[in-house]
Amino acid sequence: MIRVDFTPEQFKVAIATSVIVFGFDGENLKVLLGKKSGNPFEGAWIVPSSVVNVDEDTTDVARRLLKKITGTDSWHLEKLNGFADLYRNPQGRVINMAYYCTVRLDLNIEDRLEKENYSWFNLNETPSLAFDHNEILDYARERLKRRVKRRPIGFSLLPKEFTMYNLQRMYECALSKNFDKRNFRRKVLKSNLLIEMDKKTRSSSRAKRPSKLYKFDEKKYRTLSLKGYDFVYQ
Repeated sequence: MIRVDFTPEQFKVAIATSVIVFGFDGENLKVLLGKKSGNPFEGAWIVPSSVVNVDEDTTDVARRLLKKITGTDSWHLEKLNGFADLYRNPQGRVINMAYYCTVRLDLNIEDRLEKENYSWFNLNETPSLAFDHNEILDYARERLKRRVKRRPIGFSLLPKEFTMYNLQRMYECALSKNFDKRNFRRKVLKSNLLIEMDKKTRSSSRAKRPSKLYKFDEKKYRTLSLKGYDFVYQ
């Protein structure tokens, strides 16, 4: 029989949770950051984070943090990993259970984020972050890349109606690679995941032609999400 006993000193470990929040503006993949208040690292950029009390579940705290930031906790949330380097926090031993989520941008969420003093950064243009939050962000980015390869994840990032260009850009940003326009379009349409709308975007200039709008076939989308189908690499 294995016996595991803890001393009072060993219980002096804090728990925190962080949530990497990804968004997409139709052109660039974004990540949400805020400025740290109080010591240590006051004024430095960090990912959304919260202390976890001894009687709280980390997932519950992560969802509560999301609701505070965005106004809702209904976003797809996935656990990433535990980060427990000995000196990751100069104030003492803090273990961070990190998550990531994808959100659909709209004016309501933008107003909420401004009120809560959070800002979007292009994923490839993020500043240096305090603690080990750059490491957590890199881990989340790799997880997102794997998810994009296996599932049609655009439903949670794109607006309800979008152009083929928006869809291609989302995949290019998430996977850090470029796709041939014609080949990408052929594969996406072959998947039968999209419904072509009977309308187009409004052109902001004479040089730019209006683009067709599409939406996901939600029933097929959810079925293929469960199966892990990938229409980009098929």
